Amino acid sequence: MIIIIPCFNEFKRIDKTRYINFLKGNKNCTIVFSEDGSTDGTLKVLKEIQNASKDNVHIHVLDRNKGKAEAIREAVLYSYENKINFNKLAYIDADLSVSLEECLSISKEVTNDVFFAFGSRILKIDTYIKRRKFRHYSGRFIATIIATVLKFPIYDTQCGCKIFSRSLASQVFQERFISKWLFDVEIFFRIIHLYSIKELQNKSREIPLKSWIDNDESKVKITYFFKMWYDIYAINRKYNEKYE
Repeated sequence: MIIIIPCFNEFKRIDKTRYINFLKGNKNCTIVFSEDGSTDGTLKVLKEIQNASKDNVHIHVLDRNKGKAEAIREAVLYSYENKINFNKLAYIDADLSVSLEECLSISKEVTNDVFFAFGSRILKIDTYIKRRKFRHYSGRFIATIIATVLKFPIYDTQCGCKIFSRSLASQVFQERFISKWLFDVEIFFRIIHLYSIKELQNKSREIPLKSWIDNDESKVKITYFFKMWYDIYAINRKYNEKYE
């Protein structure tokens, strides 16, 4: 399994000990860091993690900052081009708001009959979901709009933990994404139009996270709230026109 970690100025947020300890106990996992033009000491920390587990860590360095969507997409293409052996591919955030261990656990849902699984930040009696109130309520509002546009009842499209079968990943990440931050929504559109809503429903799993810890240093600027509506419109228009 490959876990892709997009990184932009993550020097203060990366806990290298957690990465190193995970890799020691999970030799069948490969981490591909996608270094997205950082201007701090991020690359230095990534190389320290790589030196501790040379066989299980790759670093893909982008020539400039391109945003989270392209950092992940390029890392997926890098994984195929460098012939890394894997049957599942995931991505999570560098600060491990979703832990590597939980990502690996959710990946077990991807089988011969299931090609896609993703985490969902659902607060229940047996889960620990720590989010700021503004993010939670704005997130629920946005999620409702997105579910309406998709015409499919997904609770949390934006959770940064998604796992794909090898074959699905090769299809989903071929083209560039419209939005740097709403690319998760476009992923669902692409799967629906590659297959169908029914196929997505039958072959995907939305798994409540056991733990999510919100990081205060969000890379998404508050001003993006206004541009987001255009991105949703552009994504919806592209796929409706392309596949009608």
